[in-house]
Amino acid sequence: MHEIYYNIMKKDISHKQDIDTLIRNFYSKARIDEKIGKFFNEVIEINWNLHIPKIVDFWDSILLGDTKYEGNPMTPHFILNEKEPLLTEHFNQWILLFNETVDENFSGEIAEDAKRRAKTIANLMDYKIKEMRK
Repeated sequence: MHEIYYNIMKKDISHKQDIDTLIRNFYSKARIDEKIGKFFNEVIEINWNLHIPKIVDFWDSILLGDTKYEGNPMTPHFILNEKEPLLTEHFNQWILLFNETVDENFSGEIAEDAKRRAKTIANLMDYKIKEMRK
């Protein structure tokens, strides 16, 4: 008996709809995660109908050059940190889940760029929050 293996190539992130898929899948994981889920379920109330499109616009601006995003992503994280401390372990878990979600759904140059940028953003937020505590 011969087994047939199909090599299904994942596509790269190339459209806003791809980013929407990435962000929705990521938050599905993050909301139930043992380390960071509490931030989305207990610490703050999130209107997901507003939050998801805003985050999609943020990543669309970073990865594909769209200019719809307005805002400062640090501000909500500073507010969140005041309610419940955001620690390095939380940012590390965020990076892990984000990278995992990218790898499950996409492959290519922009997908790799998304992972690099996510790590940079998370590390910068972690640093700035630590500096605020001093």
